[in-house]
Amino acid sequence: MEYIVEKIGMSRTITIPSKSVTLLRVLDVKVCEVNEGTAVVAYNSGKKMNKSIEGQQKKYSLSSEYNRFVTLEVANSEAGDLDLSPLTGAKTVKTSFNTKGRGFTGAMKRWNFSGGPAEHGHRFGRRTGSIGNAEWPGRVMKGKKMPGQYGNTKNSVKNEIISYDAENNILVVAGSVSGANGALGRIKVAR
Repeated sequence: MEYIVEKIGMSRTITIPSKSVTLLRVLDVKVCEVNEGTAVVAYNSGKKMNKSIEGQQKKYSLSSEYNRFVTLEVANSEAGDLDLSPLTGAKTVKTSFNTKGRGFTGAMKRWNFSGGPAEHGHRFGRRTGSIGNAEWPGRVMKGKKMPGQYGNTKNSVKNEIISYDAENNILVVAGSVSGANGALGRIKVAR
């Protein structure tokens, strides 16, 4: 079973020894259409609105707050509110979030290169260094570690569930989860 969650932030338990935990809020989701275990679900995310979203809202008779649609594996057999009962007995979840985007980044930050000497007179500094070769094959090889876009990639981690507050829909998982606070992601019940 899959759920859409919002990362609240990190904290720690008050046990000895304490564990670092991440707090996730399970979003309020409406199941629109169920088809063999998968379903089209709607949730609230910002103020985005266009004609295709309005058409979907009219088709499934939803209020204007539900403005995003996605396909998930659900426990429901019919349309309505999402069934959250599998979370109460779950032990492990697989969390999938986008990592923090760091934009166009140099090779030292992106690939943890050491860089060149920084003394007076050196021109190496924070540069990548030599990237090619001489006569053969006479080109830069594919996959060469160079400057470029760093972050904003999907990252999945398995986390143990510490507790689940069904009243407030707050899920506490052990360890860290990628992404900034307030970021939306998915969790899947692993066991």
